[in-house]
Amino acid sequence: MAKAPAGKEDNGQGAAQQQAGQPTGPALSVLAQYIKDFSFENPNSPNSLRPRDNSPNINIGINVTANNLSQTDYEVVLKMEAKAAAGEEMIFNAELDYAGIFRLQNIPEEALKPALMIECPRLLFPFARQIIADATRNGGFPPLMIDPVDFARLYQTNQGEQVAKAN
Repeated sequence: MAKAPAGKEDNGQGAAQQQAGQPTGPALSVLAQYIKDFSFENPNSPNSLRPRDNSPNINIGINVTANNLSQTDYEVVLKMEAKAAAGEEMIFNAELDYAGIFRLQNIPEEALKPALMIECPRLLFPFARQIIADATRNGGFPPLMIDPVDFARLYQTNQGEQVAKAN
């Protein structure tokens, strides 16, 4: 019979939980991923496809929301918007809500919100980025490859803004 390391007693429940398929430590699982809402506009085509002397201004907006579905399951929505304009002329506008259903188990309460707002969108981002790149390419433009996002910094910035609004 295997002995537990010094200072750690095993009452047999850990092995029983692992055999039953129940995680004993923190666990984050992706149950589903899907496009919740998607729009691509090329309102001035075919003129928007003509060669230009200057690169268009491209503005990227990213937001994350999380909705509780059950005690362990959450829907996390990564909202991305990419707008390209040359002066007053809109060249294209892409809006994507890309969502995932995540199961979070044995996550301490203080780590739940960071897991939902940092780790979950980090897992969704590459797929959402590819959808935007494919849409811009299919719209007649070079594929828009959005730079990786630091979701930890985005979360900290949003937390700081919420604290400032509360004061």
